Amino acid sequence: MGISRSIRTAVIGAGPRGTSVLERLLANWAPAGPDATLHIDVVDPYPAGPGHVWQPGQSRLYLMNTQSFYPTVIPEDPDLARPLAGHTFDRWRELQREQPHPGLTAEERAELTGLAATDFPSRALYGRYLRSTLEDLLSCLPDGVTVEFHNTTATSVRHASGGAGFDVGLAGGGVLTVDSVVLALGHLESRLNPEQRELQAAAEEFGLLYLPPAAPADVDWSLVPAVQPVLVRGMGLNFFDAMGQLTEGRGGQFLPGDGGLRYLPSGREPLIIAASRRGTPYRAKATLSGYYPGAVTLRYCTEDALAKFAETGIRPAFDHDLWPLLHRDALWAYYSTLARSQPEAVLTEPKEFLAALEEALQPHAHSAAKWEALVDSVLAVHVKADHRLNLLGLAAPLAGKSFDSRAELDAAVVDYLMDDARRSALGEDDPVKMTIGALHHGRAVLKTAVADGGITDESWVAGLRGWFEAFVEGLASGPPALRAEQLAALVRAGVVRFVGPDPKFGVDRKARTFTAASPWVGNTEDAVAGEVVHAVAMVEALAPANRVAVNESPLLEQLLAEGLVRPRLMMTVEGTPVPTSGLDVAPHPYRPLGANGSVTEGLFVLGLQLSAVQWGTAIAAEARQKSGPVYSSGQRTLRDADEIARAILGA
Repeated sequence: MGISRSIRTAVIGAGPRGTSVLERLLANWAPAGPDATLHIDVVDPYPAGPGHVWQPGQSRLYLMNTQSFYPTVIPEDPDLARPLAGHTFDRWRELQREQPHPGLTAEERAELTGLAATDFPSRALYGRYLRSTLEDLLSCLPDGVTVEFHNTTATSVRHASGGAGFDVGLAGGGVLTVDSVVLALGHLESRLNPEQRELQAAAEEFGLLYLPPAAPADVDWSLVPAVQPVLVRGMGLNFFDAMGQLTEGRGGQFLPGDGGLRYLPSGREPLIIAASRRGTPYRAKATLSGYYPGAVTLRYCTEDALAKFAETGIRPAFDHDLWPLLHRDALWAYYSTLARSQPEAVLTEPKEFLAALEEALQPHAHSAAKWEALVDSVLAVHVKADHRLNLLGLAAPLAGKSFDSRAELDAAVVDYLMDDARRSALGEDDPVKMTIGALHHGRAVLKTAVADGGITDESWVAGLRGWFEAFVEGLASGPPALRAEQLAALVRAGVVRFVGPDPKFGVDRKARTFTAASPWVGNTEDAVAGEVVHAVAMVEALAPANRVAVNESPLLEQLLAEGLVRPRLMMTVEGTPVPTSGLDVAPHPYRPLGANGSVTEGLFVLGLQLSAVQWGTAIAAEARQKSGPVYSSGQRTLRDADEIARAILGA
């Protein structure tokens, strides 16, 4: 039966998540007659489609963290209605190469000309795809549907004075009265932590430059002085964005050279002094033809295996129940690849070794306390000592090492970068990269298993978010291998140096500079001081904290203050309630719980603010690949948008 009433809804946030809700509303709209109407108000100060993060006008040096074949904003689930079926980014890329849209800029055409399915596109080009998708949706609106865009900020959402529905307050005045509201807020600015506030205050006092956490495209990189030292804290994906802007973005060039790239400076670069807890950047992605390595198939941490916990009424703990399964898969990926690609590393016949290893890895053959010891005993007999895997050490290659000088540290990091790039080039023939590939597979499986209270609160706080998230992101969420080679070239050119592991930051009030030191570099007899570096500028190469309690959003602050939403609390192993990063919500579809614990009906949440019930909410929806596994988590955000749309329409 079709929809027979008039509906008005507001979508707050016009980036990919908001666009998905709009697309799902149009896909599910089925009016029963001419009197049925749907009006959609879309509110965002940034252009609809790309939203804040994916603006088409940003620097093309900012690359996506996934290849062209991966992302989509249109679902490919055959069970869902799809007005724009097949409209993935990669298909759009192919169409634009064949018949370019007349509105494409010269820069967009040039990038598309050289962009293959396995290349990493710029964020700007993905933003152009998002805008194009929105334009296509708007060009064929169903009968009875109208869409209005409000290029402003929503500052409040309150229950309508007349009773049902909501009043949405807009910056500068104006109110939208609607039946329902979708919060697709995306990345929000956040308040600085106490240490960051102290550094910011010192910068103001001494005339230094301090750039707090921000989306890289929002930063005015021209403020960073040339030639002088600048501290860059964080060596994740934002670091490579900063690196690009302060080098290539200032006219420097990477050129082919003997033994790798070489960098030709422009003379306008600062001296970049990079620091992170590990002391090294994220590992680079392997060169693969698909998103997941085809040579790796999960044996233990499978969707079926994890589903059995729920089927038997067990609520698993991450460290006790889930990690041991994925740990087995990581070990098998490493040693099966080693036996195939480097048989000289195996002391016995590879088939004999793998049979013994497979027996030791059996989940139910041995007690949890014994299986790792059994694996170690197998490795002691069959594998050369210098080829055995230190799994947790992959994410901390400098752990346990000290350096007499910063030059010695820099040389060690360059060796790490070049080795990592070499392994990336080997792709499915490298044991380390296939170990990371198993973790990458496992992450997709875990997303489904841990969602909506699938694991205990204690293990979510201490295990999944406590250690595993940072561990797996440092291994499986890295940049293209080219970035590792470029960073090594910058170090050789004297443009980049490193602080070392476990850095401490401060301000030298006498010298009027920022300072940083690692206890493992220089004065290693002093476990606190180390060799101190000084800088006149400091960049936080970190994204703003994705925590609803510290976000600087007038709308979110109002909703929290008036009790329409609340942060989710979880219990630690000590029985202490702690606030998590996301909102407390009731599934499905996701609706926030108010301060009194009741569901706020008619209000829906999608995206980053679901980070307390979903893991990995920032990753784009995955297009279905021509080969390889299809994980249910790949298009979870699009199914969430569909559930919200159907609830709004009463379908």
